[in-house]
Amino acid sequence: MDVEALAAASRRRRTRERILTHVALILGVCLFALPIWITLIGSTHEVDTIGRGDVPLLPGAEAVHNYATAWFRGGGSRNTFQVPASTMLFNSLMMALLIAVGKIAISFLSAFAVVFFAFPGRMIFFWMIFITLMLPVEVRIIPTFQVMTDLSLIDTMTGLTLPLIASATATLLFRQFFLTIPDEYVEAAKMDGAGPLRFLKDVVLPLSVTNLAALFVILFIYGWNQYLWPLLMVTDRSLETVIVGLTKMIGNGDAQNEWNVIMATAVLALLPPVGVVVFMQRWFIKGLTETEK
Repeated sequence: MDVEALAAASRRRRTRERILTHVALILGVCLFALPIWITLIGSTHEVDTIGRGDVPLLPGAEAVHNYATAWFRGGGSRNTFQVPASTMLFNSLMMALLIAVGKIAISFLSAFAVVFFAFPGRMIFFWMIFITLMLPVEVRIIPTFQVMTDLSLIDTMTGLTLPLIASATATLLFRQFFLTIPDEYVEAAKMDGAGPLRFLKDVVLPLSVTNLAALFVILFIYGWNQYLWPLLMVTDRSLETVIVGLTKMIGNGDAQNEWNVIMATAVLALLPPVGVVVFMQRWFIKGLTETEK
């Protein structure tokens, strides 16, 4: 009887723990998902509904009109120049892709050189790269802006992306991964007569696929969410990114804001990063958790 009583008590305790765990998870999901749900639902109602301060929880009948308006015309204050969401999304997509691909390419090659090449001062160069992690963005942003001005790169996609391509964090992560590659691989490649580029292409790159995928997701979202640098670099509204554009859509008077179109644009701005995470979820998780190569 004592054994059965202990087993029953243990089952009840596990049941309570599972219930508490699920309650905590549900509360967490509601906390994070409720604002997104309100934005999604608000994008399907008329502007007057949102303007009155109503918070609808059920979809409305204006979804097609609101999203078409956001995509082709843009929204915000009626007294300001409106940029279509399609233009802003394209600019953000180009910026995020160029930053992610550029960061990965430069960091991958610099880490490869530091780990697999023996040249004077290689660790000095590595620590010079690493030290940049200690400099806040605010410290570097004024001199970087001055350099872009001197090079006449204001209001260009090059000026928008080039200063953000260098990444000390990605270089450090790639270096730590390359150090886990067995020396036998290097010796075998030398015995086969493989040069550095062939070793990079046939050995290092295939081993790094999951790490590349994980970093691509992180860096894509980093580039997509950029606000301060595009705000400083771009005065041409045709190059405006969606993150900056959303803030400019909100005018000084609440009554003049097309909140339904603004919310539709906000929902559209969520789709590309969510799509990247969902599409690359398997490689992303594997790249973050995989330890044995």
